[in-house]
Amino acid sequence: MHQLFHPLLALLLILVGINASAAEPAVAELAAYDRIIPELMRKWEIPGGAVAVAKNGRLVLARGYGLADVEKNRPVRPDALMRIASVSKPITAAAILVLVEQDRLDLDARVVDLLGPIKPMHGRAIDPGFRKITVRQLLHHTAGFDRGKSFDPMLSPRPITDALGPMADGPAIVRFMLDRPLDFKPGSRYAYSNFGYCLLGRVIEQITGSSYEEAVGQLVLKPSGITRMRLGHTRLKDRAKGEARYYPPPVESILPEDKGPVDSPYGRFYLEPMDSHGGWIASAVDLVRFATWLDGSRKPGLLEKETRRLIESRPGAPVSVDTPTYYGLGWMVRPKEQGANWWHAGSLPGTNALLVRTHHGMVWAAVFNSRPKGDGFLGELDRALWQAAGEVEAWPPHDRFERFE
Repeated sequence: MHQLFHPLLALLLILVGINASAAEPAVAELAAYDRIIPELMRKWEIPGGAVAVAKNGRLVLARGYGLADVEKNRPVRPDALMRIASVSKPITAAAILVLVEQDRLDLDARVVDLLGPIKPMHGRAIDPGFRKITVRQLLHHTAGFDRGKSFDPMLSPRPITDALGPMADGPAIVRFMLDRPLDFKPGSRYAYSNFGYCLLGRVIEQITGSSYEEAVGQLVLKPSGITRMRLGHTRLKDRAKGEARYYPPPVESILPEDKGPVDSPYGRFYLEPMDSHGGWIASAVDLVRFATWLDGSRKPGLLEKETRRLIESRPGAPVSVDTPTYYGLGWMVRPKEQGANWWHAGSLPGTNALLVRTHHGMVWAAVFNSRPKGDGFLGELDRALWQAAGEVEAWPPHDRFERFE
């Protein structure tokens, strides 16, 4: 078994186990979820989580499991808000695609031409490689940033904290990075980049004249019928109404006013500048609401059919030419004989999230308030959700989206 993150959790698991919340009634046809998800949470010693499932645009399942707040013995509601980490990237990509449909943005535009007044620090020159990066390359993670080769500026590594302090915002981080050499030629290979999506957030701000959060609200969330999603905050005292508490190992805080160890979700990193690559909090229900509106299974959908197809577009050669799975515009993509599967995972200390859209009319999301030690949880979660769906013999005809307005 994995090392427990919280001293109260072991006792509670023994006394009460992990059960589904009574806030949403069980669905007999979908009993597999109420067996499989609690079993997975017990194995990985996760306090709380929520799962939502849609079939052909209808919300057929919304369930909360375990505890949103261990200290207060508060159960997870089906619509509990939790940090979704990198599942924020499909939301940012959707906002970019709406701007493309509105003829306010070209995917092949050079990013430096869209950043407005953001300039390198101390009057330095922009690196020549940076001038070649396009919006499309940022979406595909082929823009030239490789955190394995250099570093990830979004997770407050030493170069950023030394230069800007631990609480630098997104534009300041962009200014710090503009004169640094790229790790590879844009378009030549794939390397997952949080900073690339930070840049996309700044592009959205410049085009719309609004904050990233306000712009995404108008472009994506409001049209999708989503009202509770919002950007999260680092501090426990600043958590949103209905947001779960996160349970990880304690660490030394990067925030200067903290003295001594803190729970890592509330001081190991600074969440606010992570807005467009990892800063959203959402419920599993609203993630499903977003994805069913994005893919058009809820009509009329967010995007035109041709724009939706762009989500599945491969990066330009030589990247991912023959691979069965690749990163499209904001999603991992695996083409099938009919359609394609899309998915994205997210993980930070204290949280795990997964959003999946299948080629055969299913969408599901899962969010949890702990990230277990060791490898393998997200892969096992993915298999568990496919298993649960595979055990359903007949999908119920109801649609429960209206229960969670």
